[in-house]
Amino acid sequence: MRDLVIDGNSLTIADVIDTGLGQTLVSLSDIARKKMSHSRAGIDQILSTQKVTYGINTGFGALSSVSIDSDQLEELQANLIRSHACGIGEEMENKHILMMMLIRANTLCRGDSGARPVIVDTLISMINRGVCPVIPRIGSLGASGDLAPLSHLALGMMGEGVANVRYADGEWKSMNSLDALDMHDIAPILPAAKEGLSLINGTSQMCAFMCEALHNLDILCFASDASLACTVEAIRGSHKPFDHRIHDSRPHPGQKISAARILSLLTNSEIKISHADCNKVQDAYSIRCSPQVHGPVIDMLKESRRILHIEINSSTDNPLVFTEGDDVEVLSGGNFHGQYIALTSDSLSIACHELASISERRINQILDPKWSGHSAFLARNEGLESGLMIIQYSSAAVLAELHLLSNSATTSNTPVSMGKEDHASMGSTGSYRTMIATRLLSNVIANELICACEALDRISENPGEGVSKIRSLIRGIVKPLEGDRVLSDDTRNVSQSLLNGDLTNIFG
Repeated sequence: MRDLVIDGNSLTIADVIDTGLGQTLVSLSDIARKKMSHSRAGIDQILSTQKVTYGINTGFGALSSVSIDSDQLEELQANLIRSHACGIGEEMENKHILMMMLIRANTLCRGDSGARPVIVDTLISMINRGVCPVIPRIGSLGASGDLAPLSHLALGMMGEGVANVRYADGEWKSMNSLDALDMHDIAPILPAAKEGLSLINGTSQMCAFMCEALHNLDILCFASDASLACTVEAIRGSHKPFDHRIHDSRPHPGQKISAARILSLLTNSEIKISHADCNKVQDAYSIRCSPQVHGPVIDMLKESRRILHIEINSSTDNPLVFTEGDDVEVLSGGNFHGQYIALTSDSLSIACHELASISERRINQILDPKWSGHSAFLARNEGLESGLMIIQYSSAAVLAELHLLSNSATTSNTPVSMGKEDHASMGSTGSYRTMIATRLLSNVIANELICACEALDRISENPGEGVSKIRSLIRGIVKPLEGDRVLSDDTRNVSQSLLNGDLTNIFG
């Protein structure tokens, strides 16, 4: 548990991940509180003049030309939340809801939304006490932001609907939202003018999914290099393709990082020395070209992190309230549009497929005697036993899943709201898809590590120092293959270990 002070400007992806895991105690900075109060004063000034202003005293979307009487503004905001809480599908995971709440609180505390500090205080109290409104996952078009899921969130803040509550033992229980708030002495909100719209208009759901996707893929890029290094040793492959001179001659940063990491894991390899005079000239592309395949993903990740960091520290609702002295201006724009996240998600889902594709090909290298020099499928008793044969099959099945998931979500535009909202990003659909793709990818890399470590056990010489550390980690999870056995638990356990960061942790 660590303290996390939000100010609308400095939230990190790691902060979001840790909050989803219940590892932060969130609070609001004094500066952000003052900004919010100043912004709210601007809203009050507009209300006092009864100036017709979109989002404050009008209807919404295609109904934005309809003026609302001042004595109906709270009802307007509550109606907005209730009417938009129409998500469908499975419930969001509680950790994603916590992440979404943190991102929404950070957006509002920038002081461009006209929301009172009590709105963020309520979100923070719910995060810290583990009160998660039940939110159906499907419903966002990624423009006007994540309306449906955020409406379910706001509904829970009002004490309506159902919530999941985290107990001291870490277990979650469902109850009426009002009871959940009462249990922790959290007063339900009554959204004032503009606040309902501020709560539900923005990119918080898609950003929550994308935070996990990038967190996972960052880990899995290193795991891809690590599994490749293990495979190189397992098939007595050449180290030459990772020589820095090759990559300096084509100096893409990601390619150079991948090659350098692989080579560092192969340091002081006895296996390399043992086949110094072998007849192998070139290994297959899945071995030799791995830095050129892994590298683009590393570069893509860097840019994706830049985009997401900006997004989670931005004002993404509409309209926005800008105050300068006594002057107040409310501007309608399109910061709720999730195209940055949507396009990023499409690219990263393809990247997941490519990392899995090349990993599956390396599994084939290990299991095929003509490439590896080992027994077929690493079976101890060929014919009587199948060894690791079906590990490749399950990896190929994951590839089929990833192939489907690599199709674009962004190109699925559907105009809504009588054509006024005529271009949607589908960013939430895309980011969720990419997050799922990273989880699937971890299984293929896990399978490669299982196969490579089994093959390494059949080689008398010691592998590189880094590979030895990796084998020790895997051997702490997966027993050596002494005969045919069920392998599903092995894949699942290694996959979970990878996503937990165990592999990166052994290298500091």
